[in-house]
Amino acid sequence: MTEQLTEQEATAAASGAAATARFRQKNLQVNASQERVNAIATDALQALHEVIRKHKVTYSEYDALKAWLIQVGEDGEWPLFLDVWIEHVVEQVANENRKGSAGSIEGPYYVPGAPELPSECTLPMREDEPGTPLALYGRVTSVDGEPLPHAKVEIWHADDLGYYSQYAPGLPEWNLRGTCIADEEGRYKIHTIKPAPYEIPKDGACGKLIAAAGWSAWRPAHLHLKVSAPGHQLITVQLYFDGEDYVDNDIASAVKPELILKPTPVGDGDGLEAHKDFVLDPE
Repeated sequence: MTEQLTEQEATAAASGAAATARFRQKNLQVNASQERVNAIATDALQALHEVIRKHKVTYSEYDALKAWLIQVGEDGEWPLFLDVWIEHVVEQVANENRKGSAGSIEGPYYVPGAPELPSECTLPMREDEPGTPLALYGRVTSVDGEPLPHAKVEIWHADDLGYYSQYAPGLPEWNLRGTCIADEEGRYKIHTIKPAPYEIPKDGACGKLIAAAGWSAWRPAHLHLKVSAPGHQLITVQLYFDGEDYVDNDIASAVKPELILKPTPVGDGDGLEAHKDFVLDPE
């Protein structure tokens, strides 16, 4: 009989393979002209050439880079590498003209199709799910302040040990993942647990880069959300917690002041609650 792995036995290779497989399911349609591809690729290569000249990169260092790039592919860590170190700049450019709520990176652990839940709901979780109870509530409106009835609030996050369902063994398929459907006034309230901060996987190629550069591998505790409504632009955000570790030293450089929650104790002392409204731009 095959031994059942636990979430603590998750590996970078397994997580990377899952992220790569999930990414390949995307319907990738890019209508970039030859001129645009030429301009971007040329500038990117020239920037790399300047780095080589500036730091006088040696052949042994160049060979080490090639070996590392090969390992990134073998470990399936391209989604992790790009989402941790590159995506925050792509997100800034993509949302620079947005008038509504600020966005943030998606990261490599989103899974579409999470179970739909009512406007006040509890995310799927284990009976003995460890962690501090957390209720996130708010309203979804347009930039004109009008409520957006039945807006979708997709949410996913790590558990109290810093692991994501479908990317670590031993966790139920939809653990701490769901799609909350707001009420007629755009209101929602989601009961879950407060996630833990976590280090990105360090036993693969990305971990080797982190160790070689002497960087921190930590991400602050955060909630992932995608908020959408017909006729409006979808917004992807990550919400953080005021005063928590690594908020000022996020390896993914994704923290923004307007995305930091300030949870307060629930009246009976059983957990926390936090408020967050979302304002969606028109399409």
